[in-house]
Amino acid sequence: MAGGTWESTNKPVLPGLYMNFKAAAASAIQGGVRGTVVVPVKANWGPVREFVEIGSEHAIAELFSTDSLDGATAYQSLYLALLGGPKKLLAYRLADNTAAAASVTLQNAEATPSDVLQLQAKYPGSRGNGFSVTIQPSLGDPAARELRLYEGAKLLSTYTGADGSAASIAAQINEDSVNGWVTAKVLGDGGVPADVSGAALSGGQSGNSGLTNADYIAMQDAVEGQEFDVLALDYAADMALLQSFAAWVKRIRNEGRGVMAVFGGNAADDVSKEAANLAAARSMALNHEGIVNVGTGVRLSGVDYSSAQTAAYVAGLIAGQRLNQSATYAVTPFEDVTHRWTRSEQEQAVRSGVFLLFFDGRQVKTLRGINTLVNPAEGQNNAWKKIRSIRVMDAINEDLQNAAEQTYIGKVNNTEEGRLALIGAVKEYLAQLSLSNVIEPDGYDVILDPAYYGNSAVNKPEPDQVFLQWNVKLTDVMEQLFGTFYVQ
Repeated sequence: MAGGTWESTNKPVLPGLYMNFKAAAASAIQGGVRGTVVVPVKANWGPVREFVEIGSEHAIAELFSTDSLDGATAYQSLYLALLGGPKKLLAYRLADNTAAAASVTLQNAEATPSDVLQLQAKYPGSRGNGFSVTIQPSLGDPAARELRLYEGAKLLSTYTGADGSAASIAAQINEDSVNGWVTAKVLGDGGVPADVSGAALSGGQSGNSGLTNADYIAMQDAVEGQEFDVLALDYAADMALLQSFAAWVKRIRNEGRGVMAVFGGNAADDVSKEAANLAAARSMALNHEGIVNVGTGVRLSGVDYSSAQTAAYVAGLIAGQRLNQSATYAVTPFEDVTHRWTRSEQEQAVRSGVFLLFFDGRQVKTLRGINTLVNPAEGQNNAWKKIRSIRVMDAINEDLQNAAEQTYIGKVNNTEEGRLALIGAVKEYLAQLSLSNVIEPDGYDVILDPAYYGNSAVNKPEPDQVFLQWNVKLTDVMEQLFGTFYVQ
């Protein structure tokens, strides 16, 4: 799917819809919830380097477990992202080359014992080291044997081999549709496993400690192949990695994909006396409409989370909102922030492109729905600093690109009649937006770009090119109310 921006002196080669959003010609769409969030995580269990959809807190526990040992971040990051309310949440577990699955090898009861059955945890990670097995004769049938699988003291499942053989037990384990814990393999010629009590699986390694920036950067290629809207990291990355992700976001946005990324800082910086300056410096370094920088940590159920961890919540919030909603003053589920910024620090945050959360005495709210764009580029204005405006522009870009590919590109003749049909379709589309209060009613128009058509046109389009110009006034929410109180 080709698309993106274009320049009059360097027109694209591939067929596609290319749009430039100028300050006087922004557009919008109310398309419902656009909301897929991607979060890379570290975990002690679960599939590695695969995208897994997470729909509930229970799913996090089942797929990745709830512990934070060995630097695991999956539970906290994904739980916070779910609290934000995205339509869809994708997790991607990273692990280094030391990651390994726990296993145990069982022997028979012959005079000369030999290996007959191996059990291996389904996923790499230290969680597998908590599994153990017990094998004993079945109470109901002395010829049969039971294998009981435990995690700690909890019985996970019982498998009965009718003839007591390793092969029959392995078949039971591998054919169990609800078995999400181990796989079984018959060794050698098989045989009947000897009785064991609490034989522990061992050797499980999570592969978290050796992860580097290179692992996160390598993940970018995998994420680029997914359909998503917002990405958040699972920890406070250094500036080198943040700059890498920022450059990546800028590139794919220039290629026509309306994605955003949300970052934050570490817990120590969040509560330091220089918190405001440190957060501002991070935004200044990133300075882009597709990047959001969270400056505040939060407290939930007595647990403090850094601004980097809070970024997952903000990503979910952005993805979960309708296009006619704003992240400004959104009420959150948190009980407090880890550091309450002063009035002057809050003003600095707004000027410096820092997304802040604050406690108003009753609730924790977001301060203003802004991104890190501090210095708008040529062709941009202050609207580009608003998350809502960027989401609206991204939505119309995506929807018009899809519509153009399905209905117009390669299908409609580039004649006056064909161009009028295209203009009429876009106008009808914009009319629907006005009904959702995303754009001003009757405040839009679509015409052939006068720079390319008409007697005064400087440039002439090629026979397969169409240049449109639409003028739209975006709506916004009330953020600042000014009044004068007269006392008689």
